[in-house]
Amino acid sequence: MHIFSVRTLTQAVKDVLEGEFPFVWVRGQVSNLSRPPSGHVYFSLKDDDATLSVVWFKGAQPKGAADGGERVNPVTGEVESGEPFQLSDGQEVLVAGRMNVYPPRGAYQLVAELVQGQGMGELAVAFEAMKAKLAGKGYFDPDRKMTPPRNPRRVAVVTAPQGAALQDFLRIAGERGYGATIRVYPSLVQGESASAQISAALDRADRDGWAEVIVLIRGGGSLEDLWAFNTEPVAEAIFRSRLPVVCGVGHEVDTTIADLVADQRAATPSHAAQLLWTERGVLRQQTDEIFLALTRGMDRLLDARERSLQLQVQGLNWHSPARRIERWGFELERLQDRLRQAARTQMESRATTLARLEDRMHRSFGPAALLSLRSDLDRADAALEQAGARFVRIRLEVLRGLEGRLAALDPAAPLARGYALVRGSAGFVRSREDVRAGDEIRVQVADGEFSAEVLP
Repeated sequence: MHIFSVRTLTQAVKDVLEGEFPFVWVRGQVSNLSRPPSGHVYFSLKDDDATLSVVWFKGAQPKGAADGGERVNPVTGEVESGEPFQLSDGQEVLVAGRMNVYPPRGAYQLVAELVQGQGMGELAVAFEAMKAKLAGKGYFDPDRKMTPPRNPRRVAVVTAPQGAALQDFLRIAGERGYGATIRVYPSLVQGESASAQISAALDRADRDGWAEVIVLIRGGGSLEDLWAFNTEPVAEAIFRSRLPVVCGVGHEVDTTIADLVADQRAATPSHAAQLLWTERGVLRQQTDEIFLALTRGMDRLLDARERSLQLQVQGLNWHSPARRIERWGFELERLQDRLRQAARTQMESRATTLARLEDRMHRSFGPAALLSLRSDLDRADAALEQAGARFVRIRLEVLRGLEGRLAALDPAAPLARGYALVRGSAGFVRSREDVRAGDEIRVQVADGEFSAEVLP
């Protein structure tokens, strides 16, 4: 469980309240009005259900005629003349300011910046109604908005030609950018006819098609003074413009319907010029950076081109006729050297081979070789003679054996010993089964042959 101190809890509430309500409009009835010698004004705003404490510090109050007849609106910053608004109990007012917590009493209060009569509250209600209507039509849709060009050369300005807003815009424009042509489309910026003139000037600037961007500007003022920029005709003219529209109306705290419909909102007329054009110092710095980048790029390009040129010169030199002839001469000399070297190597190889062959021939056919061959021939002749005699003797022995066997196999030899050869019609008779009774047979004996008949 965390336990707060009174101060810590009060400070936390103060931070949350002031963060959530940095600037609010509150409508109610004045009560408990008091004006102490300090000049500050204290009062309460109440309605049927609630009461809100309000403090209006002296520095935020408008100056009266006794102080010079002019006063500065603390919200718009505009110089106003005439008597300031007189506050009294029971009066219906509209108060603009910021929420605050007063720690000594632990109470929240509204610190007033502007107090206006009830009539101004009705304009605020009308403003919210118009805002809701146009939002429903998609006039504030970010997707339809165009991006204004940066540092434009042709700018159309819709404003009052005699207004301070135009002078501030032109002064800032003259100090920034590259220089531009500005064409003013004059229009009232306050009063009953201002709305029609502003929308007509916007349409004319868009229809001319000369400019790159349209700027709608006006100085600050009360809600009534700026009301022309909260009208539907002006919103429609901005919405249908084919050129991007930058709106710089009033001061930073002022927000009009025109601001919400425009492609880009500027807090003030001077701010509109700042949005369109870059400071000259920044442009000079950018120019220097671009120059340095271009210089470095040119140096790199020249270095690359020089290297490329050197390679191309080398390539041309390499492919020139003179260089080709020179290379061919070198190649020819190289080939001649190789040929001479190859010839020397070949001759040396052939000489070595010839020497080996001569040595082999000398060893094979020299006197010593011939003597060795003669001796080998004599030995071979003696061996051949011995082998021939042995061969003849062996062949004679084989022949005698064959003669004996042939003689033994001679069919006529048994005939001399009394045998006979008998042949029938089917060949030699070897068995009695080979003949039949009455067959004629031939009988061969040693000294001839004769015929015979087989008897039963």
